[in-house]
Amino acid sequence: EVQLVESGGGLVQAGGSLRLSCTVSGFSFDDYAIGWFRQAPGKEREGVSCIGSRGASTHVADSVKGRFTISSDNAKNTVYLQMNSLKPEDTAVYYCAGASVPYTVVRAASYDYWGQGTQVTVSS
Repeated sequence: EVQLVESGGGLVQAGGSLRLSCTVSGFSFDDYAIGWFRQAPGKEREGVSCIGSRGASTHVADSVKGRFTISSDNAKNTVYLQMNSLKPEDTAVYYCAGASVPYTVVRAASYDYWGQGTQVTVSS
């Protein structure tokens, strides 16, 4: 059974940091790309960042470039999203997802598996 479990969300003041984790089971990091998406109330789901298999390539959305960093620990089957200099507009539910391709994927429709999400709230 494929599972993606997010953790690390919470409440933080503007300018603060959080590190989200996505622990994966049921498929190999060698074959899958992992992406982070977010959805704020009343808004469409937005791609935040993604990492190709074995961490060979990464992509970060312009809206978070320079503040968010994606990384992976293949030994732990875990992908991290380090979020620094957080802003109130970063408030959303953050989801990780897996796509059965080795390269970075931006479109949400290309992802096969999704986690349940973790809430990130940034207060002003």
